[in-house]
Amino acid sequence: MRAAWSSSGGKDSLLALWYAKAQGLSVTTLLTMFDETGRRSRSHGIDLPLMQRQAQCLGMSLVTPSASWKNYESVFVEQLQTLRTEGHEAIVFGDIDLQPHRDWEEKVCAQAGLMPILPLWQRDRMELARQSLQLGFKAIVVCVDHKFLPREFAGRLYDESFIRDLPDGVDACGENGEFHTFVYDGPLFADALSVGVAALEDYRAPLEFGGGGFTFARLVES
Repeated sequence: MRAAWSSSGGKDSLLALWYAKAQGLSVTTLLTMFDETGRRSRSHGIDLPLMQRQAQCLGMSLVTPSASWKNYESVFVEQLQTLRTEGHEAIVFGDIDLQPHRDWEEKVCAQAGLMPILPLWQRDRMELARQSLQLGFKAIVVCVDHKFLPREFAGRLYDESFIRDLPDGVDACGENGEFHTFVYDGPLFADALSVGVAALEDYRAPLEFGGGGFTFARLVES
């Protein structure tokens, strides 16, 4: 079965891809949603050149539709429909156990005639965190939500030390949006990316989207 892969470039997405390939799926297309400028990924703030390099190292073709939060769903569905016309039959997602996320993915896939595949679904979160590290995926924390973590957690390596330092109630996978990551090396990579943190950037979301505070680690290839 030919499948696309919906990914932010983070560790759960990469682990889902690993499972999908282990199950025999042919996955050669990476779909990452970008902001209105087309320069940074929609949720994780990764610059386009880094996403292009990650896709290259994974042997993927990259598609990067641009959308605001208001038209995100319609743009996403339109891209899925294009993938379907190009011969894709399914799309891989990295969600673990949040039912509203799965409901949305099933809805948009139904509109495009694609099968949603969630290889991590209902697996234990801590076990997935440990497995990601044991397999050799290497990631940097690129965004933290101030409701859960102070800004100093942004830019750190996602490793055992990071997991030990998480406050009580913060999920080791960041499944509740506590933090996001970018993977720069691992078992699926032909070559490792050499990345560094150029700066930490604080951001306040518009009131219509909750007005929450976040810190993004701006990554550059070194």
